[in-house]
Amino acid sequence: MAAEAGDREEAAHAVSKRAERVNRPLKKAEFEIRFATRNAEQGWIDLLATTRNAVVEAREFLTRTPMALTERNHPMRADLEFIQRGGDKYPRWQHELPGGARIWFYVDEGVVWLVDVHTRHPNQTK
Repeated sequence: MAAEAGDREEAAHAVSKRAERVNRPLKKAEFEIRFATRNAEQGWIDLLATTRNAVVEAREFLTRTPMALTERNHPMRADLEFIQRGGDKYPRWQHELPGGARIWFYVDEGVVWLVDVHTRHPNQTK
């Protein structure tokens, strides 16, 4: 019996074969963040490679307060003011990161949808 208990304890402490990352859980009042496009996903990966700390701070901001008006977070204007998705129209927002990087997104029912992630200032807003 003692040997069986030891085997169970050893199995409980064995390294996972998958070694999967533990994602940060959301608080009930926080927003989930998802990619709306493959371009946004690739832009996010590229941005992480160059400005990881700024991306982590942006993610924290977008998780907590994606529609807070700040100097770096605001709705877009003119031709970029709205985005159409699934027959619905949403205000498009921009979150500015250091060095000209930009995250364009919209919010729908507790989800921040990343539409475009630019590693430098996009030509559309110059």
